[in-house]
Amino acid sequence: MGAATQISVEEYLRSAYDPDCDYVDGSVEERNVGERDHSRIQISIGSYFFVREKQWGIRGYTEQRLRVSARRFRIPDVCIVAGPKPTEKVFTKPPLICIEILSEEDRLARMQQRIDDYLAMGVANIWLIDPESRRAWICTAAGNLEAKEGFLRVPDTPIEVPLAEIFSVLD
Repeated sequence: MGAATQISVEEYLRSAYDPDCDYVDGSVEERNVGERDHSRIQISIGSYFFVREKQWGIRGYTEQRLRVSARRFRIPDVCIVAGPKPTEKVFTKPPLICIEILSEEDRLARMQQRIDDYLAMGVANIWLIDPESRRAWICTAAGNLEAKEGFLRVPDTPIEVPLAEIFSVLD
């Protein structure tokens, strides 16, 4: 990758990218999207939350811009917000959950930067899903812990996502 052209936050927010891009300290960064398994997992987990929105008091969003700090915007594959519909077009309050789905080209160091940005924003539940290995991790400031029991959960809520059901769309 060559040297990136620096742009202002205002220019980033005025621009449309296809697919949408992150913005990190003046640089527009492409995200790895568009692969079959990534897409299938994204629709699977998004649908899982969508049908439970009223029951769980949440709203799900795919590829929603988050302003994680003054000069950083991230776009998680899926984010879940508790409570009523947000009024902001670009969210500035931490979602309940940010979900990232790995693509073949994703590198752990780059993904960890995204996770660190979500943590700095105050996101309490960050999930990393790998369609290739059919594994998932819960990411916290203490580290990334594999969800070996087969579920992703949000503590003190009824939210529980069975990984076998999410991954079944790959069969």
